[in-house]
Amino acid sequence: MSLGDEHEASGGYGGTGHTRTRLPDGDPYGGARRGRSSSRSLVTVVGVVVLLIAAIAFANRGGDDSESTDTSGSGPEAAPTAASGERPVESGTGGIPTGYARDEQGAQSAAANYAVALGSAEMFDTAGRHKIVNTVYAPDVAAARQADLDSAYSSEDFLANIGLDKNGKAPKGQTFVSRVIPVGTKVTASSANDATVEVWYTSLFGLSGERATNPVSESWYTTTYQLTWTNNDWKVTDFQQKDGPVPVGRDQQASTADDMTKAVEEYGGFTYAR
Repeated sequence: MSLGDEHEASGGYGGTGHTRTRLPDGDPYGGARRGRSSSRSLVTVVGVVVLLIAAIAFANRGGDDSESTDTSGSGPEAAPTAASGERPVESGTGGIPTGYARDEQGAQSAAANYAVALGSAEMFDTAGRHKIVNTVYAPDVAAARQADLDSAYSSEDFLANIGLDKNGKAPKGQTFVSRVIPVGTKVTASSANDATVEVWYTSLFGLSGERATNPVSESWYTTTYQLTWTNNDWKVTDFQQKDGPVPVGRDQQASTADDMTKAVEEYGGFTYAR
């Protein structure tokens, strides 16, 4: 995330070669530009997101904490940057693609699509969260994960800090945005019944609309998913998240509240990877 008083209208960081995002006239979204108060707001937003990541990580603890190893005896080879893969699955559960091939490509597709679901705004709605958890998690861990995630996502203090009410709803006139956009996947270990897949992605998170206290910002993460083959499909048993890799930001002006809200309403997210 890179919103704050560091963003100016031109130039880089004193000849260092780094670039910065330029805000429109006035802080997103609305109101006169403020000095260092925006930096303090950024610290608050970053802290809140870190708390959520920690809550999710805590909710997904358990089982074998040992690191996965590459069963091939050597590190994974670099994959081409172009899209690749077999014909997409034709089935789905509640809008989430399911029914993947029992191979490495199928495991990568499952991990990427499950990342999209687990990082969506629907996770902040009780009914939507239960549907996602029951779809992406293995049956023998879904119930325990659901209880822990319910606790993490229903904290009124946490919801208030990110600008939502106790039911996970955005204020009137604002839209809550939480989207995961996978950039690439990598299998680090696999067998007939289990797979470890890393998903590198960018995330959009915040509120769009006038007077939004936490404007939509961008972050980069890599999540490692532990998958198991059960009921003829790949399902999640655990995952771990870390920051980055983070690319250098270009010198682009941040969009206005109206433009961001319009984009969120008009551009639907993708539900199938590979």
